[in-house]
Amino acid sequence: MTKKILGKKCPKFKAESTSCKTLQSEDFLGKNLVIYFYPKDSTPGCTTEGQEFRDSYKEFKSSNTEILGVSRDTVKSHENFKAKQSFPFELLSDPDEKVCKAFDVMKLKSMYGREYIGVDRSTFIINADGKVVNEWRSVKVKGHVAEVLEVIKFL
Repeated sequence: MTKKILGKKCPKFKAESTSCKTLQSEDFLGKNLVIYFYPKDSTPGCTTEGQEFRDSYKEFKSSNTEILGVSRDTVKSHENFKAKQSFPFELLSDPDEKVCKAFDVMKLKSMYGREYIGVDRSTFIINADGKVVNEWRSVKVKGHVAEVLEVIKFL
């Protein structure tokens, strides 16, 4: 069963990220934050999702909103992915799944008949007061970023 975080304070997190930074939830107080979780760097869906956030980044910034991508990949993998795709936002490395578990995005998946625990593509909006005000789970990439941006415009 999915842990309810909508309407609650943002789960506390702290993790290494691109640009040689360690980021934590408190760093974003006073700004809106879109934090999106994705399965793996440089895969088709994850690349498309990141590109759409990149292409809308100026619109998010004009609404006092920062974006963070999170996956279990290493910082080195994230650095390569970020550079290749020209992402203007940071990517958090979560190899021990602490951030993923705080947001409850790990779920049982199946591929080619094999079951495994993986990241459920999910997005959360945290307002400037640090409260989770919207969430999407089991995200389909097409049209998702535009939907997130529409919600941000009303914060």
